[in-house]
Amino acid sequence: MPHDPLPPDPFAGDPDDPSMELGDHDSEQEPPLGDDERAELLSDLTDLAVYQALLEPRGIRGIVVDCGDCGEVHYHEWELLRSSLEQLLNDGRMRPHEPAYEPNPGHYVSWEYCRGFADGVTETENESSR
Repeated sequence: MPHDPLPPDPFAGDPDDPSMELGDHDSEQEPPLGDDERAELLSDLTDLAVYQALLEPRGIRGIVVDCGDCGEVHYHEWELLRSSLEQLLNDGRMRPHEPAYEPNPGHYVSWEYCRGFADGVTETENESSR
């Protein structure tokens, strides 16, 4: 059973839940993911595991993302990002989550940095095995 890094909903089952005024979001059906989207998410999850294995021992806590929706920078710890991607894969959407509390920007890197770092490690290993 995977660990859910998010706290339980304090209003779960409460008929006076203030979010009820926003409408019934559970009844909104998300369109199912296409084969290409599913394949991309599975690839991202595989890449994320590699990036975490390479960078977490070096003090990197996760990935920083420039949000196109709100224009702000979001810091995602490894497990939170994995959980979000898995939820998107399984449910077709991601639930909202709390942002990182006072993150140290030096502990987070971009997805592109992760990809470049992993490529560099792979290239170095390939050269040393020749």
